Amino acid sequence: MKQISAVIIDFLRTQDFVVVSSIDKNGFPHSSCKTIIKIDPAGEIYLVDVYRGVTSENIERNQRISISAVDEHKFIGYCLKGKARKMQDDFISQEMIKTWEDNITSRLAKRLLRNLVQDQGQRHHPEASLPQPKHLIVLEVEEIVDLAPSHLRKPA
Repeated sequence: MKQISAVIIDFLRTQDFVVVSSIDKNGFPHSSCKTIIKIDPAGEIYLVDVYRGVTSENIERNQRISISAVDEHKFIGYCLKGKARKMQDDFISQEMIKTWEDNITSRLAKRLLRNLVQDQGQRHHPEASLPQPKHLIVLEVEEIVDLAPSHLRKPA
């Protein structure tokens, strides 16, 4: 496992979601959005999976995944690559559920405020209809790629 620096941890904690890329049964990349629920600086990232769908099936066949997150405004981002494992339902603690619910509430609040500022009413708020987490995906980080152009990179 590769240790995750405080700079990258702080960056990931500000993200509402990350894009998880896995490999499908035909060898093509499959991307899906997941929420980070916990980061272990020793090199593990815990992601909530609410569907048990294609990503879950792909991990059963091929444990290699990556997660990517970018901040377009700051022009920074990271891709973390490694092996994934799925954790059983009973591994999801009440604390993790609370963290996930707080994240969803924050995303809803941001969407509502953005709609008010832009004077664009929206009746549908997708976060409000997400099901409860089904299981966790744990990424054991093996490689970290800084996505910023080399001349703009800050020490991680």
